[in-house]
Amino acid sequence: MQRVKLDRIDRRILRDLQDDGRMTNVELARRAGISAPPCLRRVRALEEAGYIRGYHANVDPHALGYNVTVFAQVGLNSQAEADLRAFEALVNGWEQVRECHMLAGETDFLLKVVAKDWDDYQRFLTTRLTAAPNVAHVKSALAIRTGKLKPGVPIDTEEGPDVIFDK
Repeated sequence: MQRVKLDRIDRRILRDLQDDGRMTNVELARRAGISAPPCLRRVRALEEAGYIRGYHANVDPHALGYNVTVFAQVGLNSQAEADLRAFEALVNGWEQVRECHMLAGETDFLLKVVAKDWDDYQRFLTTRLTAAPNVAHVKSALAIRTGKLKPGVPIDTEEGPDVIFDK
C-alpha cells in the first residue's frame, strides 16, 4: 500500500480538474500558485496514485436521444458474494445502465438506467433486467428532472493540515 501525502496544492489541483478536466496545465498551475512543470508532475503523481481515475466529457443525454432516466431498485434472491458479483458482472455489460450501486437494506442494488423513451426502458426491463438470473424484483422510479448533477466529491482546499492517505 502506497502512502500519499496530499497538501493544499494537490487538493486544489484535484478540485480544479474535477470541475474542468480540459483545463490546460498552465491554467491549472496558475490557479494552484505554482509553475507548470511541477504542476504536471503533481498531476501525473495523482494519476499514478489513483486519485485521478480518468477524464471524460459530460455528454447531454437528450442531445443523443436519451430522454428517460430511471432509477431501478433491484432485489436479488440470493445475496451470496458470488451471486452479487455475478449480477455486477452482468450489469457491466449493459450500456443503458450508467451506474450500479450495491446497497444495504431491503434493496440490493440501485441502477441508473438511460433509455430513448419509456417503451425502450420497458423493453430493457422485461428482456434483460427482470429476466436476469437471481433477480427477484425490480421497482422503477422515473426521474422527472435533474436539479443537480455534480460528479466527484467535495474537496476542501483551504482548511486543515496536509493529509496522508493510504492508497
